[in-house]
Amino acid sequence: MSESLLSFLAFAPLLLAGVLLVGFNWPARLAMPLVFLATAAIGLFAWDMSVTRILASTFQGLTLTAAILWIIFGAILLLNTLKHSGAITSIRRGFSDITPDRRIQAVIVAWLFGCFIEGASGFGTPAAVAAPLLVALGFPALGAVMIGMMIQSTPVSFGAVGTPIVVGVSGGLDKAMISGQMLAQGSSWEMFYQLVTSQVAIIHAIIGLVMPLFMCVMLTRFFGRRRSWREGLEVAPFAVFAGLCFVLPYAAAGVFLGPEFPSMIGALVGMAIVIPAAKAGFLMPKKVWDFAPASEWPAEWLGKLEVRLDKVADRASMSGVRAWMPYVLLAVLLVVSRVFPEVKAVLTSFLSFGWSDILGEQGISAAIQPLYLPGGIMMMVVAVTYVLHQMRFSELKAALSESSRTLLGAGFVLVFTIPMVRILINSGVNGADLPSMPIAMAQWVADSMGHIYPMFAPMVGGLGAFIAGSNTVSNLMLSQFQFSVGGLLGVSGALLVALQAVGAAAGNMIAVHNVVAASATVGMLGREGQTLRMTVIPTLYYLACAGLIAVVATQLL
Repeated sequence: MSESLLSFLAFAPLLLAGVLLVGFNWPARLAMPLVFLATAAIGLFAWDMSVTRILASTFQGLTLTAAILWIIFGAILLLNTLKHSGAITSIRRGFSDITPDRRIQAVIVAWLFGCFIEGASGFGTPAAVAAPLLVALGFPALGAVMIGMMIQSTPVSFGAVGTPIVVGVSGGLDKAMISGQMLAQGSSWEMFYQLVTSQVAIIHAIIGLVMPLFMCVMLTRFFGRRRSWREGLEVAPFAVFAGLCFVLPYAAAGVFLGPEFPSMIGALVGMAIVIPAAKAGFLMPKKVWDFAPASEWPAEWLGKLEVRLDKVADRASMSGVRAWMPYVLLAVLLVVSRVFPEVKAVLTSFLSFGWSDILGEQGISAAIQPLYLPGGIMMMVVAVTYVLHQMRFSELKAALSESSRTLLGAGFVLVFTIPMVRILINSGVNGADLPSMPIAMAQWVADSMGHIYPMFAPMVGGLGAFIAGSNTVSNLMLSQFQFSVGGLLGVSGALLVALQAVGAAAGNMIAVHNVVAASATVGMLGREGQTLRMTVIPTLYYLACAGLIAVVATQLL
């Protein structure tokens, strides 16, 4: 089989998903089963994967699906619990007290708070938390999902306390080989690892500086009365200020402290500066911007969540501190559970379900730790909220019922999406002695591009994340490939690995099952193609800027 045909077949599932979701506007619940079957067929007949390996990959994907659904359920239940306790009304009023301007609300709630949740938890949690919160504040569901997906860019490489670097890059590279090379140059693995971390932080900081402004521009262009880019640009001084307040401490943490805390530190410092500045009117736009009345919104903007929010009976006024306490507790528990090994050990060992070498296929394993996953943390917060907000049992029961109904729609789509991803990733073990499908794609891209490849290195990382829905998995799959290409082309291997991590972060904005997960939290399943057509714009911006930085850097290094 020719290399070109092999590459085309490897790309085929992604092309099919793109054509069906974006081109024909199929809902994911119809498109992804077909994509899964196509992937399995290609693995079986073109890659000569065994039936057992395809089945094992499917079971692995189903286990991961259960873990992701647990996170989604936790996010939905927490939002519905706060809705029925009266906290959402207070939170909405609190943001109106800062400013009624929806652009500023998006910067504070989505960018700063969302970046903190990404840094503490990762794995799609920010969109699952921020999207329903934005809906509760009065944003259209489609706009909330779009903004929620845009969070998953700059902070992602250091999400989940640095997992994409600590696990993805470190686990995806041949440490022994690189250590030998570094030693011969008078360096070490530790210095190489920190160099990659620093470069990732600096590249992200340069590109991410304007992401809050990009959010505002996208919001006004697609969801404003006038569909105007200009209305988003009016908030440029404040949005760039908010971007600086995040990226400067973020980059400093990456350079001086390592990969675990840049996103959390950047967000905490940013919130501490930006929220008081907004209250004081610093750099605020002259005109307040808001959506048209909800009665004028197109039907495709709406999710089921808005309707249910209006049916909640008014409760006694709740203080802002008490209303926000569950989210503060969520952030604290996420940090504690990821920073302190003793706490992590308790949460992962107390309740854990695992399956090693599924169906005898070596290396295909999956595990779920319900208490350690963000879904488990959210469930703990729900229990505390029930007591803290003095809720009635009937209110908690209503929240559980609403959350369960919303979850049912997400399950069907993810049952096909994630197993498809696992077949792609696990296709490296086959009877045809072929590289895995993602590697075949990346090799074809590299061979085709030659010495201009560094410009496209971020796109390869983005492709990996688009496939797997994970920066970490993309880094695991492709970091060694990127490093090797650097050696062949005489380009810094550390730089290409850093570009891989940055591109993989950008790819999260268009990862299908991330869009599905965010859509599920606001009752918008079936319209994933609409979200993808919008989020591809900031994704292309991110990848293009990273490519330009690569061109400049390769001339300097």
